[in-house]
Amino acid sequence: MQSRRAVGSKSASELSRRPYGSELAANYGAEDAPFAVSRSLPNAEIAVTEIKIVRPHGRMSDPFPRQDAYLVFYELSGVQGLEYWQEGRHLKNLDIRAGESVVHDLRRDPALLIDRPLHTVQWFLPKTALDALADEANVPRIAELCHEPGGCVADFTIGHMSAAILPALRAGKHMDRIFIDHVSLAFAAHMAESYGGIRALSRAPKGGLARWQERRAKDMLRANLSGETPLASIATACGLSSSHFARAFRKSTGMPPHAWLNDVRVERAMGLLRQRDRPLSAIAFECGFVDQSHFTRVFARRSGLTPGVWRRTVPT
Repeated sequence: MQSRRAVGSKSASELSRRPYGSELAANYGAEDAPFAVSRSLPNAEIAVTEIKIVRPHGRMSDPFPRQDAYLVFYELSGVQGLEYWQEGRHLKNLDIRAGESVVHDLRRDPALLIDRPLHTVQWFLPKTALDALADEANVPRIAELCHEPGGCVADFTIGHMSAAILPALRAGKHMDRIFIDHVSLAFAAHMAESYGGIRALSRAPKGGLARWQERRAKDMLRANLSGETPLASIATACGLSSSHFARAFRKSTGMPPHAWLNDVRVERAMGLLRQRDRPLSAIAFECGFVDQSHFTRVFARRSGLTPGVWRRTVPT
């Protein structure tokens, strides 16, 4: 069995490595790693990365600097016999089925022997994010997430969130920032509730936004149909925290901000579709959709017809 390399003094570059994005990919020998970072909570970066290893390098992953944070794996394809190490010792071999998740505590120096194909969505969740949620809910902070080291769980909520965020990650520079922030915030709240025992986060808000807050939020969303405005910026403009704003916006409008924005995009697209000479790809771009396929999916979900069929059924 392969042994871990000795961990001695680390260089400044090693100490600053981030457990997400290209640095996480390099750690596993992956060639590419679509990722996104959300900063909706104070002093916290919640990140999500897609890691796909087709040709494993057969080496142990290097440990990241110990930090008060978690990496949550969601396995997309399934893998068997993956060596899992913690604090320099072999802990177990993991058999992770597709759809299962594993929580890794970065305070305990987790590492994997990358000797077989792997396809995961990996969430980076710092303790500061959990603390911010607890502080806002006015409940005690949690000491740590309850989990079995190397234990696999079938958490359908993690699965749904991971599947939902993948297309946004793959959109690269065109990713929908509002949607990324929304899902990241929901992921942090789910982990705090399901694995940290914080129940107050699930309570429905007592009231929605004030009229001026709702008007300001909608104006900011309409001003950038691509969804590039961070959720935190809109929440700050309304004098609220991101999580409070998201709950209050849903209370007032019946939907989260990214879904409301999609309705605005579709409404705008319907107006442009009446111009018969406008290509669908150009309309998709102008209305803030990632691409034409994204435009088609959202439009059909809301209208019951694809943009092309809808255009042929309405008068100019």
